[in-house]
Amino acid sequence: MRLDKKTAIITGGASGFGKGMAELFSREGANVVIADLNEADGQKTADELKIGFLKTDVSKNSDMSSLVKYTMDLFGNLDIFVNNAGYTHRNCPMLDVDEKTFDRIYEVNIKSVYLAAQNVIPIFRRNEKGVILNIASTGGVRPRPGLVWYNASKGAVISLTRSMAIELAPENIRVCAINPVAGKTGMLHLFMGEETEEKYELFRSSIPMGRLSTPRDIANSALFLCSDEADFLTGICLEVDGGRCI
Repeated sequence: MRLDKKTAIITGGASGFGKGMAELFSREGANVVIADLNEADGQKTADELKIGFLKTDVSKNSDMSSLVKYTMDLFGNLDIFVNNAGYTHRNCPMLDVDEKTFDRIYEVNIKSVYLAAQNVIPIFRRNEKGVILNIASTGGVRPRPGLVWYNASKGAVISLTRSMAIELAPENIRVCAINPVAGKTGMLHLFMGEETEEKYELFRSSIPMGRLSTPRDIANSALFLCSDEADFLTGICLEVDGGRCI
């Protein structure tokens, strides 16, 4: 098994990409803890997969600290941290996004990476190894109109990934990212702006391979980047996009 005896935290793990990663990581031998604000779905997923769960607001240091402590108490160590939790605004003109929504996007998409680093890097330094995987977006590489502030937040995650990677590389701490194209997750209706067959077809037709991404697509890529098979890869920001960013 490719993650045998490793311990991983996955934020936003109650559904979508996060749940897909949790399922595959667990199947590949990892001890997994998922974090999510949605307590009902988080606990349901944890029960289904027989993994750990803690209700967590990734924008609060107290919650992130509790998440790491819970995982360490449960499994005694930490090897992988996946920053998957995300937030967006509805597809609309940039000036229509209110300040509260803007702030929440940057708290969840960017501040969470900072808070994760504060809480997990000391553990990784003690272990002399570790992996941080950030889930960014093709929106940070090839932006779609109507998603200006979300696109910019994911561009920042890509820059954070590379900056962290170069600073932490001498300590054998790897930092990578995945840039998924739109998938059938809980945020798809917000990306589209309206749930119509025409909008869906517009998104699908923008992907050369002719379909949206799936949790399995993202999980397979995450498994490789977090495994020892990728132990010489850091700073990688991998487009999992069916050709969208070519």
